Amino acid sequence: MKIVVFGAGGRAGRQAVAEARRRDHQVTAVVRDPARHGDLTDVHLVAGDITDVGGVAQAAAGQDAAIAAAVDLSVAPHDFFTAASRALATGLVKAGVRRLVVVGLASIMPGASGAALMDEPGYPNQYRSFYLGHAAGLDELRTSDLDWAYLAPAGDFDHDGPRTGRYRIAEHGDAASRISYADFTIALLDEIETPRHHRAAASVRER
Repeated sequence: MKIVVFGAGGRAGRQAVAEARRRDHQVTAVVRDPARHGDLTDVHLVAGDITDVGGVAQAAAGQDAAIAAAVDLSVAPHDFFTAASRALATGLVKAGVRRLVVVGLASIMPGASGAALMDEPGYPNQYRSFYLGHAAGLDELRTSDLDWAYLAPAGDFDHDGPRTGRYRIAEHGDAASRISYADFTIALLDEIETPRHHRAAASVRER
C-alpha cells in the first residue's frame, strides 16, 4: 500500500514509518522541516503542515491511507488539533483518501468507570488543556466524511519499551498500562491493512 504519515519525525510517527516499511508499504513521510530528518530513509520525505488543507491534499495525492501522528506544542492545543482534524477531513477527501488512523491520547478515553480517564479521581491533570485539545480534535473528526479510527494507548507509552510484536484492544483505559511505541504502531498498521474500527475510538494495551 501507499501510506502517508503526518508527523513522521515524532516518536509515534517514526515508529509508524518503521512498521509500514517493515511490511513493505510505500511511505510518504510528512515533516515540518525535512532537513532535520535526513535519517528518515527509504521513504518519500516531504515538507508539510497537517493544519494546511492544500498541503494535506498534496501530500496525500495517490495514497491509499493516512496516519496522523503530528503535534505542534508551540500552538494552543485546542487550535492545533481542531485545525488538523479539519484540514485532514477536507484535504484527504480532495486527494481521494478515505482511511485515516490517528494517534490518540489515553486521557480522553473512557476509564473503568465509564468517564474519561482525565475525569477519574487521582488522574494527573496538569496538562488538561492538552487533553481537551485532543478531545476537540476528535469531535471534529466525528463531523467528517472520513473512515477514521482513533487509537490511543490504554494508559501511556513505555518510551524505552521493546517491540514484542503483541498488543490487544482494551475494554477501557487504564492509567497504569504501558505499551511500547513499536507495539502500538503494530495496531496502527493493522488498522490500515485490515480495518476493524470505523469512525470509532479504541484503546490499545500491552498483551
